[in-house]
Order: sequence, then structure tokens, then C-alpha cells
Amino acid sequence: MYRQDHTRPTPPTRRAVLGAGIAAAGSALLTACSGSGADPTAGAGKEVAGPGPGGSVSTDGKKVRPTWTPSPEGKLRGLTFTATPATVEIGGGRTVRTSTYNGELPGKAVRITAGDTLEMTLANHLPEPTTIHWHGIALRNEMDGVPEVTQPPIKPGGSFTYRFQAPHPGTYWFHPHLGLQIDRAMYAPLIVDDPNEPLAYDAEWIVLLDDWIDGVGGSSPEDVFDQLRKGKPAMGHGGSAHQRGHDRGTRPVPSKPSGGIAAGYGPPGARAPEPDDASPSPQQQGKGHGRLMTGASSPLLGGHAGDVAYPHYLINGRTPDDPTQFRARPGDRIRLRIINAGAETAFRVALGGHRMTITHSDGFPVHHHRTDSLLLGMGERYDVLISAKDGVFPLTALAEGKNGAAMAVLRTASGALPGPTARPAELRRDVLSSARRLRPHETVELDRRRPDRILKLTFTGGMKNYDWGIDHRPYSPDRVHRIEHGERVRLVVINATDMWHPVHLHGHTYALAGIDSRGARKDTAPVLPHNKLVLDFDADNPGHWMLHCHNIYHSESGMMTTLTYDA
Repeated sequence: MYRQDHTRPTPPTRRAVLGAGIAAAGSALLTACSGSGADPTAGAGKEVAGPGPGGSVSTDGKKVRPTWTPSPEGKLRGLTFTATPATVEIGGGRTVRTSTYNGELPGKAVRITAGDTLEMTLANHLPEPTTIHWHGIALRNEMDGVPEVTQPPIKPGGSFTYRFQAPHPGTYWFHPHLGLQIDRAMYAPLIVDDPNEPLAYDAEWIVLLDDWIDGVGGSSPEDVFDQLRKGKPAMGHGGSAHQRGHDRGTRPVPSKPSGGIAAGYGPPGARAPEPDDASPSPQQQGKGHGRLMTGASSPLLGGHAGDVAYPHYLINGRTPDDPTQFRARPGDRIRLRIINAGAETAFRVALGGHRMTITHSDGFPVHHHRTDSLLLGMGERYDVLISAKDGVFPLTALAEGKNGAAMAVLRTASGALPGPTARPAELRRDVLSSARRLRPHETVELDRRRPDRILKLTFTGGMKNYDWGIDHRPYSPDRVHRIEHGERVRLVVINATDMWHPVHLHGHTYALAGIDSRGARKDTAPVLPHNKLVLDFDADNPGHWMLHCHNIYHSESGMMTTLTYDA
């Protein structure tokens, strides 16, 4: 669905959504919830034996949009997704065998309106357990999708129904939270529309960025992980499944040889596979050899950029030599919802010939900020507005610090496609590399309040031993950090490593704290090497909530922990 060209509807509407991929197939908008005042999400997930108490989110009713407020107008949207192995094409006739949602790459977008309830049944047709994590949503704890913390894993042949109210409008996404499954095709956008949308625009373009290795030349994420860890077991949520004897992943079949990564814009010294190396010899394919890189570096990331040499980078499931195209008219005002669904790669994004106006970060509105390009760590999202010019323009997502890029195309006129090595000049101009430069909109900024608790966490480990952890220890489900309901908590994340880490907190958004604690609202933000990240959030959603690095190879090595509190 994301592959096809998008054709502008006629006549245009104020918020025309282009392309069949925007709506979730197989979903149905059902009748309004009862007006009795009962919580429309009550009773869902009864089969879950997780420790989370559920509960509701409280707000002060002044600064933060209301959450968990049942209303007669709230509607229920029900649909079913299937986690299943499938062969998908990623561009240029290349096919790979991987794990998917409904046999597609990426999964279909799911749309609901803020205040409505989503009920999704996930049927697991994989040969391994799985779950769904709803990235960025402040939902009930037992719906968060963390195996053995908020729910048992969904066994092969089993199913689980997630049911929750979506409190805040914005750009979100969903993906597994077990093992390395996120480094396959199991991800999709979750768009929560604002019933009182303040932005005026003609069209919307959902842009999913991804780094791709699964099934290319026989490689798999597990093989890469084994190479990075030198055979040491996983310490994240995939570890327990592995120890119980489950297969760690759907083993791919060899794909057609690829053209490799196009050399081009990038720092000197970074090493990635050359075209002749894109498909390693059969003796190497099954062991991750040829998929590790050294010398990947970026000043924007504070140095070391990554360890995995991905053979492909994708936008909406397509390689840059066979890109997806978005069709519009000159002068159209287009809202881009950009999601970094990658596992180990930061992307620097620019649209050739255009400047962007940032309107939202991680779903929450900010004071509008003009820039030429922006940097997204794994799990981050930005919404931007552009005014489309006349012509054919590359939307390039540079794999930061690595020799490669993803590309899609904005087309408002006839003309040849940009080449796959197109590097717009905007990539080298004004780059928003951190949301610290953004200010939250007044409707969502945290009120002025001193923290009731300061919690310090130190990210530790290194590339040589691949022993990532927190406070010099790998993740353990028995080790939690207890806070209290109603507290303003200040998290001080100290990065004592030589590499950057995107810091993700489940079930909450935090403010990037400054002198007045009024920074942009986020749920995922990078901390650079030998720096610290100061985050304020309100403990208003009781449960057991993960905090972890969103580099999946780091979190599976043990760089995660749990924050817990009761109502």
C-alpha cells in the first residue's frame, strides 16, 4: 500500500488523505460507546496475568489535554492484524522473506480519533511468540505489550486483543517488544487524529524510515546480534523466550542479489558494504559476517554512529532505486508525518528544494520552527509542513554516519526521477539535531513545579564487549525503580559510554528539562556520548513501565530497566 503512487483527490479537501495506505484495511468503525459513564476500555485483556494495575491517567485539566475521559461520543474501532511470515518486495525486483503484519511492508496505518477506543486483535501465525507495543501512547499498563511485564507473550497460533483509549492526538506507531522482531517488517503507523485539528493543509504523507537487513544474502538480525555479542545470550525481553527454547526468529530465505549501498554523502572513514559485498558468500551468510561496520561517525551524534552495516535503507518499504512517489499539486500544503522505525540507524531527512516547518515532536505540538533538515533517532517522530513546489523532488533520509540513504519522491509535475544517490543541499544546511531547540505549545507544556523525586540512571557498556546496561548491570525483571503516584519525577540519564542512545519511556511523555522545565514534550530523545539528558514527567499513569535505549541491539543486550508505581 505504501508502494503505490499516491494520486491527489479531486476536488481537494482541507485535509485530504492521499493513498489507500492511510486507512487500515479490514477495520470497521463501530457504534458509539455507552453514555453511562463506564470506562469503555474496562474488562479488556482479562487473559493478561501481568502485574500492572491498569488505572487511569489523571491531569490537572489546565495544561495537558484530557486523557482517559470516557464520553458518550467516544467510538470503538475494531480490527484484526496477523503476524505472519511473508515474502515482500523492497524495490527493484528484490524480494526477502521476513515477518510481517498482514503480509505487508510496512504494515497498514491505523487511524482513530483522540478519545476513541482502539480494539485490535493480533493473531500470531509466526513460529515464535510476539507482542505489540504502542509506541508513545499513554495507555493502560496491561495493554503496553511488554512480555512477562504487562502480558504473557502471544504464543504461536494464539491471539490477544489489545483495547485502549487513545488520549492524545499525534503521530505514533506500533511494533513488537520481543527479541529483535522490530528489525523485520513488523511495524506500522498509528495516527490519532485531533477532532479539533488546528492545522490547515491539503494533503498528508506518512513517511516511515527503516534500515533493512533481514533476508538479504541470508542475513538475519539474530545472526548480526550473535556477531555483535560474540555468542553471549540476549539480556532483554527476547532472552527469556530464547532460554525457554523458542526459535528467535523466522529464518529468512536468500533474496535476490542487491546493488548494495550507494556511496555518496557521508563522513569520511565510514565503512559499509560495497556493491560487490551486498550479498556475502554462502559461508558467511548465516553468521552475520560482512554486516558489521567500523568507522561510522557523525558529529551530530557525538561520534560513533552505529555498528550494523545495513545493505538497504527504506522509505515506506522501498529502496531508493525504486522509490515510492507522492503526487500532489504545486502550491499544496502537505503535512508529513515522519517516523524512524529503524532498529540501529539515525536518519537525517531533507526534501530537495524545500524548507520544512516543524509542528509536532513525538505527537505533541510545538511552536512552529523552520529548518532545512532534521535528525531522527530510532523511535522518534516529527510532523512537518511544506508548501509543494513545481517539479520532482527527492525526499532523502541520510543514514547518519553511514554510507547510505533512503529516498522517496514528491512529484507535482512530469519529469525524470532523481537518481538513488541524490543528496539535496538541504541536508548540509540548517539541521535540527535535537528537540532542545523546540518549545512546546502552551496547551501541552508541563506546569512549573519542582520535582518531587530525582532519579539518576547511568547508561554503561561499550562496543568492544557489547555489554550495554544501566548502572553497570544488564536488565533484570526483578530490578525496578519505584516511584509514587502523583509525583513530578526528574529523570537524569547519564551517558557514560562512547555512543549515543535514544532514550524511550513507555506510557508517558516527558519534557526536555531546562532551567524552567518547560521543554518540548517527547517520549524518545537521544543522549549523546558522555552527556546527560534531563527529563521531567508526571507519574499519572500507574503501572510497570519500561525505560530503555531504542537501539534494539543495545536494549536486547540489557540497556533497559523498569519504573513502577501503584495508584
